[in-house]
Formats: sequence, structure tokens, C-alpha cells
Amino acid sequence: MALYIAERIRKREFGRGISAADKESLLAGARVCLGASISGHGLPKGTRLLKAYVTTKQGPRRILYLLVVQEKDLFVLFYRTKLDDVGANMSPKNSAFNNALAKHLDLLRDDMAADRIEEITPEAGDTPV
Repeated sequence: MALYIAERIRKREFGRGISAADKESLLAGARVCLGASISGHGLPKGTRLLKAYVTTKQGPRRILYLLVVQEKDLFVLFYRTKLDDVGANMSPKNSAFNNALAKHLDLLRDDMAADRIEEITPEAGDTPV
């Protein structure tokens, strides 16, 4: 299993780069057995959405991953606080979530086609999650 993020999703969610603390949170949340599966519209075949919760020094975060079932690879789609329109309710019942999900799936597809995908790995000296 590997953890990836599309370049344009990274820029939207984190800006120029992912801090070491945020990277650690993404890796900690990337445990399929702990994530909650949620439904979503327009998902690629053989994938599903996994929602995870992590606590950071800046407060709680909600992470949404796209799981490629056969390979068990995860792609980060969202990294949000509960105060954000999308992070407040990551479910198909939230129109802000549905709109943002469609945009992020498009960004992921485009970045995959252009080979603009980054693997998220533990920092040197960190123990792998």
C-alpha cells in the first residue's frame, strides 16, 4: 500500500508543500482498517472513499482518501477542519462536499494523466506507519 497526492490537490489543501506534522497526520490516518467508508458520486471503477479523523496541534482534521481497492493504494482528496464547508459534513448529503469532490476527482484524473502525482512517505528517521 502506498499513499499519494495529486499536485493540484496538494496545492489546494496545503499550499506550497506539506509540513512534516501534516505529513505525519496523513500517514497516521491512512489505515484502511480505521477509516469509515462513505459513498460518493462519480467515483472511478474499483475505488471507494475512506474518511479518517486525526488530531493535530492545530485541532482536529478530517481526511478523505480515495482507495484503489485492488492495489490498496490511497490518494488524498481532502484535509480539512470541521469549520470548513466541506469538512463540516463529508457526506453525499452536503452539496458543498459533492461539488468539491467532483472538482478534486477531476484534478486527480488530470494530474494522473500528466504524471503529476507525489508519493507521501515518512520523513527520514520517522518510523513508518
